[in-house]
Amino acid sequence: MNIKQQLDPILEKWDLLKHPFYQAWSAGTLPVEALRVYAREYEQFISVLPQGWETLKDEETAEEEREHAEMWSGFRKAIGEDEVVQSIPQAQTLAQTARELFASPASALGALYAFEAQQPATAQSKLEGLQTHYGFVEEPYFKAHSSNWHESEKILQQMENLSPAEQQEANLACERMAESLWDALSGIHSATCMN
Repeated sequence: MNIKQQLDPILEKWDLLKHPFYQAWSAGTLPVEALRVYAREYEQFISVLPQGWETLKDEETAEEEREHAEMWSGFRKAIGEDEVVQSIPQAQTLAQTARELFASPASALGALYAFEAQQPATAQSKLEGLQTHYGFVEEPYFKAHSSNWHESEKILQQMENLSPAEQQEANLACERMAESLWDALSGIHSATCMN
């Protein structure tokens, strides 16, 4: 069984496209206020992503992620959210989990894979939802990520060089990050859509 085959069941278990928050986004039933809260709460996690690539000594991708964090700020402002605060505990936990997992190369690989392997599909879905239901003609962050498979492929290549113990560490980090991503959406969904 190759590394991707080991990680696929983890991503299937925590498939973000199956989350009620993203399904409501795709259907256009998500309140605009929920999008604003999401943009605000998720920004801290997006701003932590360069650290994972820095741990992997990939400064080029880290710089690209810093540019993408600026794009995310643009999305937050475009959706009408001026503040950058975190008030939802699960979103705070997501950012903290990322910081912890980005501390070592093996866990950084697993954690980044949990996000990067799902991002093209979720970005495409969110972009289509924004264009179809929320009046966005263009949205640079999601457009840039809707076909960005090279980062997850790069991660898989690096995982091939891990020892069995490091591979186990990466797998556990992938599961932990995937669950944390799911939980952050659940927290935002509960705070904005369940009242």
